[in-house]
Amino acid sequence: MLNVFLVDDEAPARKRLRQLLEPFVDEGRVDIVGEASDGVEAVEKLPASGADLVFLDIRMPGLDGFDVLEKLPPEGRPTVAFTTAYDEYALRAFQANAVDYVLKPVSNERLEETLRRAERLSKVPSDREEQEQKLGKLLDWMDAQAEKTAKGGDESTYVKQLSIPYRDRILVTPVERIISIEISEGITRLYVLEESDPGNSRPKLRQHIVGYTLDQLSSMLHPDQFMRVHRSAIVQFTQIKELIPWFSGRYKLVLTGAHEVIASRERSKLLKERLNI
Repeated sequence: MLNVFLVDDEAPARKRLRQLLEPFVDEGRVDIVGEASDGVEAVEKLPASGADLVFLDIRMPGLDGFDVLEKLPPEGRPTVAFTTAYDEYALRAFQANAVDYVLKPVSNERLEETLRRAERLSKVPSDREEQEQKLGKLLDWMDAQAEKTAKGGDESTYVKQLSIPYRDRILVTPVERIISIEISEGITRLYVLEESDPGNSRPKLRQHIVGYTLDQLSSMLHPDQFMRVHRSAIVQFTQIKELIPWFSGRYKLVLTGAHEVIASRERSKLLKERLNI
């Protein structure tokens, strides 16, 4: 029997999937062990759910399906079937990496095919390992695409400082004080090192919300100084204090002020090269 978990931010979509799965539940092939209405809830619930198969929606507020996949440790990651309305970008990602996906509205025939595939993967360890490799390549592909869209220009196009709205004023901040730039739930946040206080030697960070996209900032900042370590994070090289081995060939980066960022697998490889590790 397959333990199935459903992740979709639209309640009607989850309801339809439950209804389509009911005949398989009656047959004893499937048990629905849980649901999540967004990516954050999925990351919290999935590891303890015992799921063998997760139907994972791509387009969700906050963490999208790809973010959820990255945050789950590979050894605790169930078989994944992405669900999506027609999305050319996502479909290219799946097809390029031979990853299973189900187009909405989900059909009985396509659901049957996905369940058979998950049943096979649960019985054949080598097939399961191959699936993990494909998912890893998918995440690397996504990172590579993000990097391509964020190419910068010549030296004259890189900024030396950023204007940051703060309360009733605008702060003009040298880029050297930027620790990292991260996007979450569609909001871009800058983590900036505060000017030093003579009475306090401990670095202090302040978080600022800005209107730039990550792609815009990636093209504005000098690549010798900043690196996109994940499709949702940029860090400054000189602010990296530690690299801690993480799951699936990734690294956790400990930055100035004890701020932490997880680098993707592909970006971790490039980061090690850049740091001569």
